[in-house]
Amino acid sequence: MSVLKKNLAQRIEEWRPRTKKLLKDYSDVKISDVTIAQALGGMRGVKCLVTDISYLDPLEGIRFRGYTIPEVLEKLPKPPNAEMPYVEGFLYLLLTGDIPTKKEVKEVHHEFVHRRHVPDYVYQVLDDLSECHPMVMFSAAVVSMEKESIFTPKYKKGELNKMNLWDSTFEDSLNLLAKLPRIATYIYRKKYKNGDIITGDPKLDWGGNFARMMGIEKPYDDLARLYFILHSDHESGNVSAHTGHLVASALSDVYYSISSMINGLAGPLHGLANEMVLRWIQGVMKKMDNKIPTQDEMKDFVWDTLNSGQVIPGYGHAVLRKTDPRYTAQRDFCLKHLPDDPIFQYVNVLYEVAPDILKEHGKAKNPWPNVDAQSGVIQWHYGVKEYDFYTVLFGMGRSIGVLSNIIWDRALGYPIERPKSLTTQMLEELALKALEEKVTEPV
Repeated sequence: MSVLKKNLAQRIEEWRPRTKKLLKDYSDVKISDVTIAQALGGMRGVKCLVTDISYLDPLEGIRFRGYTIPEVLEKLPKPPNAEMPYVEGFLYLLLTGDIPTKKEVKEVHHEFVHRRHVPDYVYQVLDDLSECHPMVMFSAAVVSMEKESIFTPKYKKGELNKMNLWDSTFEDSLNLLAKLPRIATYIYRKKYKNGDIITGDPKLDWGGNFARMMGIEKPYDDLARLYFILHSDHESGNVSAHTGHLVASALSDVYYSISSMINGLAGPLHGLANEMVLRWIQGVMKKMDNKIPTQDEMKDFVWDTLNSGQVIPGYGHAVLRKTDPRYTAQRDFCLKHLPDDPIFQYVNVLYEVAPDILKEHGKAKNPWPNVDAQSGVIQWHYGVKEYDFYTVLFGMGRSIGVLSNIIWDRALGYPIERPKSLTTQMLEELALKALEEKVTEPV
């Protein structure tokens, strides 16, 4: 048994009594009330999911296993001469809750090396779909590997029970994660680089090897590590994470679950946001004849945009009430490595003026930028100018968090998700009853 798996098994045994006690002794304790607005508004803000992998703090941003993003980037071990942590070490943190040693990180790296081989039939699938959108290729490649699942045949044979469902799910998850850099870079090189495929180097870490197979030189390896960590998880309720959880709750294996996660991520209201922001910024640059604007010029443009009824893409967040720490981490990277990039200079001037204007305008609950306000800008700088591929990068990162959650869902025996629905008429009757009760209240 690997060190990661052994330590994870220990954490699971320590954790199980906590969930059992909550169900046994406190099952009737209410944690949320649901309004008609929430029922009709996509369940926004309804507290009904449980995850210990990440939590979105309104003031501090996303916390991974209790650690803020700056703490994660500081505390996790880094490859030699690298600025950003190993993705392998980050996975260890998400699964166990512990900051790993360099030795433990190396052990996870060796696990990935042994599991990285992609079956030949997957390349055939990708070749046949090379005219499709990269997310179609990515989703199809993942689900095509369902035949490699360790979980599914064991379940069919009756070899699994609630106590060991997580074990084969863990094996499937590491097998899939190990293959994602090869699959994603094959899609990129096949679709955009005339099929000029670059071989991997097993000595390199997950992020470094991805950068090599993309064909992009340093510091893109550090950018890859940063990007995958920042996009890994965002609680359980966003479309991609929740879709992966939901499908897995039916005991579908991780290949089905992650393929569905990718499909949810592909929507324009979710994973395509970074592409849309970049397109918008480039449109602004065109309107300004590519001249770097002064703050006053950008202020005028922002006001004109808002007064015309349009929004500033990349600004605002459903939960956060400050600048997204994921944005800050990427901004720091830009200030160090591409301060003179013209697109970044536009983004930077926008950051300096937009929040105050949005506050004064009054319609934005949160006037601060989110992660999408900058993600595409950095990719463009390093030559990844194919908008459609950005969501594949997002999908690679999100897989890390969703798979970690699925493993823990299985370990704790979480049931199939099955919320109850109401009809519109029922909502109307509830609304009328509430109105009648309000009218009859004593003054």
